[in-house]
Amino acid sequence: MKTTDTPASVPAGSGASVSKVDVPSAAPAKEKKEGNVLNVFSHGMLVLWAFMVVMPLLWAVMTSFKDDSSIFSSPWALPDKLHFDNWARAWTDANMSDYFLNTILVVGGSLIGTLVLGSMAAYVLARFDFPGNRFIYFLFIGGMSFPIMLALVPLFYVVNNMGLLNTIHGLILVYIAYSLPFTVFFLTAFFRTLPTSVAEAAFVDGASHSRTFFQIMLPMAKPGLISVGIFNFLGQWNQYMLPTVLNTDPDKRVLTQGLVQLAASQGYKGDWSGLFAGLVMAMLPVLAAYIIFQRQVVQGLTAGALK
Repeated sequence: MKTTDTPASVPAGSGASVSKVDVPSAAPAKEKKEGNVLNVFSHGMLVLWAFMVVMPLLWAVMTSFKDDSSIFSSPWALPDKLHFDNWARAWTDANMSDYFLNTILVVGGSLIGTLVLGSMAAYVLARFDFPGNRFIYFLFIGGMSFPIMLALVPLFYVVNNMGLLNTIHGLILVYIAYSLPFTVFFLTAFFRTLPTSVAEAAFVDGASHSRTFFQIMLPMAKPGLISVGIFNFLGQWNQYMLPTVLNTDPDKRVLTQGLVQLAASQGYKGDWSGLFAGLVMAMLPVLAAYIIFQRQVVQGLTAGALK
């Protein structure tokens, strides 16, 4: 028979006291205080960073509505009058409309080509094992570490010998080659996180490799495509060195070349109000693209960590 031992009771009049175990309460309070201090510090740094990023943008927008005299006499003051003629002068007289159209053609064509070719190469490298797989992958990785400045002179002669100098499609091909290494590197890691069971089910149903890629795997990689597309869009939209070397035709200049031309259009005087208006024009598409696709960018960057 199993018996349960009960602790002996202490007589009330014996004078003995039962001691209770004291739970330390100072440690949680100290940790909470340290956490509050850390939160205040991190939020303060975020506010400071946001101020450093937003203020130059707001100052550029504000300056684009001033005249040249107000820009130098009171650079931090609000404009006494909104000079919309700065924008009209930059758009028409400075040929920003032509530069804008050329930039859209070059960046749009190169972005589509980069995403199509980069996603196909990344899918093959991520999903198929064949001799030379890792070697080809590391070739793309090596392309990321190669400075573009070292290739400007031979690149100029190659493009010239191909008859693509001072052409829109020639600049598109160079942009695609310039952006492919990072695109393949980014999308290869992303395709490895996608489930293989979906592709295997498609193969069982009789789908070909191309149909499986374009109709199943590519839509699943939409967050990664948008993320790498935004990065390539930023780099190609702000590219100045490549079009300066490979695109010397005044009628086919892009926005970055047009802004430099606008800054030096009047010699040492310069049309500063028109320059800031053109700068804001060139900045708005980039901000709009990031604001629209910011959720997809975050999903694409965190997909590998979450899976």
